[in-house]
Parts: sequence; structure tokens; C-alpha cells
Amino acid sequence: MTTDKSSSGPGTTWWQRLAERMAPSAKAIEADELRTRFTALQTTSIASAPIAVRVRVGGTVRSITLRCRAQVPALEVDLYDGSDALTLIFLGRRVIRGITPGRALIVSGRVTRRGSTLVMYNPTYDLLPAAA
Repeated sequence: MTTDKSSSGPGTTWWQRLAERMAPSAKAIEADELRTRFTALQTTSIASAPIAVRVRVGGTVRSITLRCRAQVPALEVDLYDGSDALTLIFLGRRVIRGITPGRALIVSGRVTRRGSTLVMYNPTYDLLPAAA
């Protein structure tokens, strides 16, 4: 049995790569469902959001982290829409009611980069109804 290390990962055989192409992974299915949902809400995908231009994007909250920057609290929210992730940074906030992991949001603001990470500072946001 031979393996081709140029594809999915070390030790992946040709039939494993074929199976991945024939039956999409749970991550791929989830990403497709998220993109379909947020495209219907007329949002721009995070992956195609222009830098430094006001944009409206949507996604689900994957994680929330509280960080202190120069003695000022900053709530960091990781938002994912199926195409890419965006870090929302709310300066001066420790918590925002309603923003919890798994919750869907639509946010508006200007996207910028912090290293290789896409970031939006103090966006306006709309909470979407919680999934039933």
C-alpha cells in the first residue's frame, strides 16, 4: 500500500482521499449550511469581506475570551460563517448579554487585520433568534 504525502495529510491513502471527496466531512456540511443561512440574510461572507470598508457579516459564535489590554477589559468573540473566522473585539466590555457560544449574530463594522487574523472592533450587532 502506498501513500501520497502531498494531499490531505501524512499517511493518507488514495482511497481515504477518495472517500473524503465522495462523502463530505461534518465540518464541510456545517460550513455549507452556515454559508447558505447567512447568504439568505444578505450578508457578506467573512472570507470575501473587504478590509477597511464598512461591511455586514453574519456567523455563529464559537468562543468568547476576556482579555485585558493596557488595564482595559476587552471581550473577544470568535465568529464563524462557514467561509472564515472573524474576531470581534468589544473594548471596555467584560460581558455582553445574549452573546454566548453557538448564538448567531449579524455584525456591522470595518474589518481589519491583526497579524493573520481578521478583526472587527466594537461592531454593531443583531442577535438572531436562538436555535430551537
